[in-house]
Amino acid sequence: MTAKTIALGPVMLDVAGIELNAEDRKRLMHPLTGGVILFSRNYAGPEQLAQLTGAIHALRSPPLVITVDHEGGRVQRFRDGFTVIPPMRELGQAWDANPQHARQLAHEVGFVLAAELRAHGVDLSLAPVLDVDHGASSVIGNRAFHSDPRAIAELARALVQGFKQAGMSGVGKHFPGHGHVRADSHLEMPVDERSYAEIEAADLVPFRRLIDMGLGGIMPAHVIYPEVDSRPAGFSPVWLKQVLRGTLGFDGLVFSDDLSMEAAGVAGGVTERAQAALAAGCDMVLVCNDPQAVEELYRDFSYAMPAVSLARLARVHGRAHAENLVKLREDARYAQALHAMAGIGARDGELPLS
Repeated sequence: MTAKTIALGPVMLDVAGIELNAEDRKRLMHPLTGGVILFSRNYAGPEQLAQLTGAIHALRSPPLVITVDHEGGRVQRFRDGFTVIPPMRELGQAWDANPQHARQLAHEVGFVLAAELRAHGVDLSLAPVLDVDHGASSVIGNRAFHSDPRAIAELARALVQGFKQAGMSGVGKHFPGHGHVRADSHLEMPVDERSYAEIEAADLVPFRRLIDMGLGGIMPAHVIYPEVDSRPAGFSPVWLKQVLRGTLGFDGLVFSDDLSMEAAGVAGGVTERAQAALAAGCDMVLVCNDPQAVEELYRDFSYAMPAVSLARLARVHGRAHAENLVKLREDARYAQALHAMAGIGARDGELPLS
């Protein structure tokens, strides 16, 4: 069956289970849909995942972009049949012992992470976390590489180079930095009282470095920085248009963080949230784990993606990859990367959202 030609839209949403049901298909065919984010509930095993992503990609032309939060440590959605990826903090600890070795390790981790996702039809991981660990944020914690912005920049750069070698782009988060606030934006609105100069001197350093190497996407934080703007970064033209696009020169895709999160409520209902995020400079908005909100948005909202956003979205589609896990396991480059990773990795539980 030939995929139906439908221009991609600005909404990334989730699906219910391990295969598409009728409601999933209806929402995925809606012209506002442009991508799908997968969660642990969508994974029963490698073969099932490949079938699910194949079904999603076959629905439309151009195909929907398929993403997942697959950072490592607490945030790794697919586990059984996948290599367990260490929390990025472990690469930071390796940096403290030997920066050159840590860079190589980060490259290999990035390659394995991306190669395994690509072999199962996933286009993009919403990683790496570029937040500076200021010792304050429990929701970031060991998801952060380090407390030194320059170490984060070097390790994240090597990780994303590994992604690229495996046919995947990267998405830096949470711009301009979530690591200085204690509040969890899934549950409440965090406020960071620092000046722009303080944020620029530390938290913007990894973003600037990764933008300079061609990072494909960035996700802003649901955090208010009142010294810069009264609006959360993901709803702020100051942060997204003036700083990110203007000062830092970023020309990749800007994803909102999940509009279903508690901190997004400052913008109103889901339609107002989507309008505010897109007007502020986001290219794509995430609406996760709330089918009723998606129905409301699709009933009340009309939006055609600008050509520049469509071009950015096209650039984050996955590229050449092993056609399946069996082929990947026969690849000498993959075996080399797995060998380099041996011996690293503490394990803990999973976080609920991006």
